[in-house]
Amino acid sequence: MVSILNSIDTGHEDMVHDAEVDYYGLRLATCSSDNSVKVYDIKNGGTALIDDLKGHFGPVWQIAWSHPKFGNLLASCSYDRKVIIWKEQNGKFTKYYEYANHDSSVNSVQFAPPEYGLVLACGSSDGSISFLSYISDTHSWDAKKIQNAHAIGCNAVSWAPAITPMSSDFSQSDTTKLVKRLVSGGCDNLVKIWREEEDRWIEENKLEVHSDWVRDVAWAPSVGLHHHTIASCSQDRRVIIWTSDDGTNWNSTVIQTFDDVVWNVSWSLNGNILAVSGGDNKITLWKQNLQGNWQCVSDVVKGQGQINSQ
Repeated sequence: MVSILNSIDTGHEDMVHDAEVDYYGLRLATCSSDNSVKVYDIKNGGTALIDDLKGHFGPVWQIAWSHPKFGNLLASCSYDRKVIIWKEQNGKFTKYYEYANHDSSVNSVQFAPPEYGLVLACGSSDGSISFLSYISDTHSWDAKKIQNAHAIGCNAVSWAPAITPMSSDFSQSDTTKLVKRLVSGGCDNLVKIWREEEDRWIEENKLEVHSDWVRDVAWAPSVGLHHHTIASCSQDRRVIIWTSDDGTNWNSTVIQTFDDVVWNVSWSLNGNILAVSGGDNKITLWKQNLQGNWQCVSDVVKGQGQINSQ
């Protein structure tokens, strides 16, 4: 059973594109077509505006919180081709770093698992994926880029968990060799998996099932799971679950064809429940049953607080 805990009037003057809660669940950040990012204190069920961040000159598509070991950092990306990393100091957020080396809208940002250090991945409509890494020795940022990652444009990026799921050939020594992996989705209808090798990123897999633009991708947390799992959604109205035991050979399962375009997919913290939202104005929750089939366990009609449990 799903219950709505709180409804928040963000005060945005245009459409809200993303809402993200920080690591501890105490802060909520939202971004909008009104070019702003807002941060709220949501402790104890309350809602108090902490800051209204003005730095973009176009719709802000997505935001991402860093792990708290790096401080209170918030990244935002916009149609204005910029990525801004904001840092909280004395209760207010200031611009910490700005990256403006994309040639078109930046659509997606996500911080890497903290085991990799402070690294931000960014996907852009110019077709490239950039990686912004903080170099602690010099207190500076280094940028790397995958050119032409997706034809026409990249819509979404998601990091693989740093802890590799246990498999038959898993050994203790593997835990000391963390390999950065990332999944991306693009306007070429493709889901791609990338692996960092020495000082460059290589395309490890190209997953071809979607028949229209891939709008979102999400690599599931691997807590207690013995395989890799990725969810993707598309303009083709389908959500696909990709699974692999070895990270090389991937199997696809279409969990449903929806009534409208599907915009977002998001995993629960333990990776066993998938939230799906789309143009049908619903948020549905999906879980795999004992037979391995994906079932809708709950759906919420947005804006109406109506909950239908299956």
